[in-house]
Amino acid sequence: MGGKIASLKVLKTDKSIKMIMALAIPAMLENTLQVFIGVVDTYFIGKIGTEAIAGAGITNLTMNMYIAFFLALGVGTTAIVSRNIGAANYEEANNAVKQSLIMGVFISLIFGTLNLVFSKNILMLLGAEEKVIQYALPYFLSVAVPSVFLCIMMILSSALRGTGDTKTPMKVVLIANIVNAVLDYVLIFGFGFGILGAGLATTLARIVGVVLLLKKIKSKETKIYLSLSNPWKINKNMLKSIIKISLPAAVERLIMRSGQLIYGGMIIKISTEAYVAHNIAGTIEAFSYLPGMGFGVAAATLVGQSLGARKDDEAKKFGWMAYFLATGFMMVVGMIFYIFAPFLAQLFTKDDTVIHLVVKVLRIIALFQPLLCATLVITSSLQGAGDTKFPMYVTLIGIWGVRILGVYILGMKLELGLVGVWLAYAIDVTIRGVILMIRFLKGNWRKISIG
Repeated sequence: MGGKIASLKVLKTDKSIKMIMALAIPAMLENTLQVFIGVVDTYFIGKIGTEAIAGAGITNLTMNMYIAFFLALGVGTTAIVSRNIGAANYEEANNAVKQSLIMGVFISLIFGTLNLVFSKNILMLLGAEEKVIQYALPYFLSVAVPSVFLCIMMILSSALRGTGDTKTPMKVVLIANIVNAVLDYVLIFGFGFGILGAGLATTLARIVGVVLLLKKIKSKETKIYLSLSNPWKINKNMLKSIIKISLPAAVERLIMRSGQLIYGGMIIKISTEAYVAHNIAGTIEAFSYLPGMGFGVAAATLVGQSLGARKDDEAKKFGWMAYFLATGFMMVVGMIFYIFAPFLAQLFTKDDTVIHLVVKVLRIIALFQPLLCATLVITSSLQGAGDTKFPMYVTLIGIWGVRILGVYILGMKLELGLVGVWLAYAIDVTIRGVILMIRFLKGNWRKISIG
């Protein structure tokens, strides 16, 4: 009898792993493809000139702030949709998507109008010189003004993930990649539009993505069939629920972004080589985030659905399993960072001083992958449960109370330079990772209402 029970547990565990992997792998690939869009754009814009790259970079600084709000809306959408899908309340899930879209379109149209009216002022405020503004302005107007399409694309993708469909967003981003790459070449060089062509290519690729996602959601193949013909009414209670979950997630991302700007300025003061090495290390490190983000999507979806089905223990199990699976992937990435650090650094620069710094940093990063994973996957698990305030507070303490202070003390006062900066990062990740795991272990998040 005991043997049968044990074998049933193994079968159930195997099934749970398969469910997590089925969601996480497409999500990982989607995140990789999202990164690749930026790489392709940078490649083609780089052919235009240095000022063009600078212009696109300044535009992306602004877009990152807007994306923080769009991502937060996505968090709220996924949490509410997944909870209602788990409870088999498909009408409420459908309503959540409608209300998220109404809010998202409203916010992004405000952003778009401000971008249109104050475009040059915004670029000047960000410190762009006149030469750079000549390139930045057409790109800014063609990407930042129609940001509504990016917002809709992100909300619809989040809604589908909430139902357990991570394959469709992945396929859509793949098609958007192809459209973007082809249009980049055709519009920049074929029609001679220059950087304006790059901006138009990006926006047109997003429009294609929106059309494909809408087609999927209108196909009745999903659990959130979205009818565009029926009247859409504002539901104040649902909007309050979305704001309740999304607002702390938005604040958390703004805390992160603002903190990055502050300690980025500190690193510049250390030395130019340190700043260059920091950016190279950060670019390489981004690849270690991909497994964590992918499994985070799986965790958020399955935790939310399990809570909706009133299976609290299952929700906890999915969260921990997603974390341990992601940690395995990220530790492999960490080993690659540690062993091949010199080779990876040399892909980006030939400066020996910079290479030496990048190698040191990558080896620090390699040692802290399990705790970095906690800040990604456990945060997503909590957010999937609707617990977005706690991660926000933890991020505030970690970024402003630990990392920025640590960069100042270790990097500048104790003159450890870039090594001190990344030691502060490691301390921050350790503290946040441990606090988040304790929170998840205690299980208070299971009692949070999304209504």
